[in-house]
Amino acid sequence: MSAGAPLLPSGSASVSSDPSPVSPAPSPVSSSASPVSSSPLSGSSGPAWGGAGAESDRSRGAAPRRGAADPVKALLHRHRDLCEGAVDPLEIAAGLEALGITDRTAARFRHRDVFSLAEELYARVPRDGASRPHPEPVRVPRLGADWILLTLLPGVLGAAVLTGLRLTHGQSRLPLALGGLLAVGLAVRAALRRGPLAASPGTTPWRTATGTRAWTLCLLGYALLGDGLLRAILAGGPDALPTGAPDDPWTVAFAPALALALACAPAAWCAHLLAAGAGRRLVGSRGLEDFTAATRPLLLGTFALFLAALTTLLALCGAALHEGAHYPQALTLGALLLLARLLTVHHHRHAPVLVLGVAAATEAAAPALLVTGRLPGCAFLASPVQSLVDTWGTASVPALACGTAALTLLVHALRTLTRASAHAPTGAPE
Repeated sequence: MSAGAPLLPSGSASVSSDPSPVSPAPSPVSSSASPVSSSPLSGSSGPAWGGAGAESDRSRGAAPRRGAADPVKALLHRHRDLCEGAVDPLEIAAGLEALGITDRTAARFRHRDVFSLAEELYARVPRDGASRPHPEPVRVPRLGADWILLTLLPGVLGAAVLTGLRLTHGQSRLPLALGGLLAVGLAVRAALRRGPLAASPGTTPWRTATGTRAWTLCLLGYALLGDGLLRAILAGGPDALPTGAPDDPWTVAFAPALALALACAPAAWCAHLLAAGAGRRLVGSRGLEDFTAATRPLLLGTFALFLAALTTLLALCGAALHEGAHYPQALTLGALLLLARLLTVHHHRHAPVLVLGVAAATEAAAPALLVTGRLPGCAFLASPVQSLVDTWGTASVPALACGTAALTLLVHALRTLTRASAHAPTGAPE
C-alpha cells in the first residue's frame, strides 16, 4: 500500500481467513470479522494486512508477537472497551489520539502512525459481522432545507421586530420589543439544534450549557445597551443629557444586534464547510501531522470567510438603520460566538464557557469601576476605564474584552479543531 493512500477502509474488501501475521494465535480474524484486508489505513512499518506481503511472511514462518514482545496486545487490553465498541479503525484512532497517543508514540508499537495501529487493534477484536453496523467515518451534516431555513429565521424575525418598532409609538413599543426578543431567542435556539451548528445530543452537561447561554445573553445585552450605559455614567447619570438629544446615552444599538442575528446563516455555512473539508482531509491524510497541517488553513479560511460576511452585514444594517459603525465590538463578538460554537459542536465545551464568562465579566466590570471610582479615595479604580474610553471611545471596552477572548479561543481552536479526534465520530472527550 502506498504512503499516499487514503486512511479509511473502503468497506468492500475482507480479511483473509488465515490469521494475521501480527495477531495473537488464539484470536484469528475471520473473513466476516473486519473489513481491513486492503484497507487504505494500513501504512505500518510491518507487513500489510493480507496480500502478497502477508503471504511472504507466512511462507517464512513469521511468528506472531506474544507477551512482552507484543506491545499491541497490552494496548488492546488497556483499551478493550474502545476497540470493541468501535465501528471502524478511524474511531479507534480518534480515541487513541484523544488519550494522547501520537504518531511518534505509535512507533513504539511498531507502527508508522496512529491510523495503522488502530487498524491492527480493530482487526484483533473478534466481531460478529452480522451485527456490526456499517462504518460511518465522518459525520458531516448534509445540506438540508430544514436547517438552512432555521438559520435564516433569526435574521428575518429580527428585521420584522425592528420594522415594527419603527412603526409603533408609545406604550405598545415595550410589549413588541419583549415579544420580539423572545421570538428571536427561540429562533436562534432552534437554529442551534439542527444542522452544522448543533452539538451532539447528551454530550454537553447541563451546567455547562446553562453557563454558555447565560454568558452569551450577557454579551448580547451589552452589545445592545452597553455603550449607552457607559455614556450615561460618563455624562454624570441618566438625567445629565435630555432624552432625544443627538448624543442621547440611552440610544440602543440595533444595527449590531440585527447583523448578529442575520449572521446565523453564514455561521452555519462556515461550520458546514469546516466539517465537510475536515472530513475529506481525514480520509486523504497519511497521519495525524498531515491532517493537522491540512486542516489549519481550512479553519483559518472559514473563520476569515465568516468575518467577511459579518462585516458586510454590519455595513448593510448600519446603512439601513442610519446608525454609526459598530464594527469593532460587533466583529469581535461575532468571532467569539462563532469560535465558541465550533468548539462546542466538536466536543470541546469547557474552554468556551470559561472564556465567554471572562469576557462578560470584563464588560460588566467597566461600568462598575466607573461608578466605584466616584467614591472617596477610589478614583484610581476608574482610571484604566476612563483612559481607555477617552482614547478610543466607549466601543473600545467590548472590542477589547471580546477581541481578547476571541483570540484566546482561536489559539485554542487551532490546537484542538485541527486534530482528527475532533472530527471523527467519537470526538475528543474532555
